[in-house]
Amino acid sequence: MAAALLERVLRRERLVTLAGLATVVALSWAYLLGGAGTTQDMGGMSMPMSTWPWTAGHALVMFVMWLVMMMAMMLPSAAPAILLFNTVSRRSATASPYAPVLFAAGYIALWAAFSLAALLVQFLLEWAEWLTPMMESDSSQLSGALLLGAGIYQFTPLKRACLRLCRSPLEFLSAHWYPGPAGAFRMGARHGLFCVACCWGLMLLLFVGGVMNVLWIAGVAAYVFLEKVLPGGELIGYVAGLLLAAAGAGMLAGFI
Repeated sequence: MAAALLERVLRRERLVTLAGLATVVALSWAYLLGGAGTTQDMGGMSMPMSTWPWTAGHALVMFVMWLVMMMAMMLPSAAPAILLFNTVSRRSATASPYAPVLFAAGYIALWAAFSLAALLVQFLLEWAEWLTPMMESDSSQLSGALLLGAGIYQFTPLKRACLRLCRSPLEFLSAHWYPGPAGAFRMGARHGLFCVACCWGLMLLLFVGGVMNVLWIAGVAAYVFLEKVLPGGELIGYVAGLLLAAAGAGMLAGFI
């Protein structure tokens, strides 16, 4: 009876956790579809904020845009790890009812750090006049370099090692388990670190297709999800690496 009751409780908590993740992801996509606060009304005309001078307010809006974008793109592929952590932590003697939230918060914290780095890259590219008002590369050389770099990175040992841990939540939790609420946040941050190391090159491709291009964002997010979740994710990664490297080399050579 006790085992059956525990299983029902765990099943209910998994559903609650999954519903919470789905809500956060849905709200994040709704924010992006609504413009992510990156447009300003100018006498009936909608002007991208990327055309405005950099101020503290402008930087804050852009940072929030990047962070919400990362949450929309990355939380779906992190869901298996969060759900498994929820199940394992509930069976621990030091279980905390807030452990899954702390794990997710630690994960998001690492993508917040990435968002700050992406914001700096965006500022530098705008300063060099290499981005359009839609935050899309205005240089075939820049686009080619980003594509080629992302393609080559798909074959590096660091990428493969981080992808393996992202694809295997059980292996990750077994190797990086820390007890208590602080441990939950630490594990989430550690998992986020592996995901950032796995996907940072792909995230920079947003500058190729347009940071405000929702279809491009959705395409990159879908690829990341498939690479991390499908049984043949490693092979998908190799094929994508070849295609990205070929496209980048073609652009740099002037063939595309």
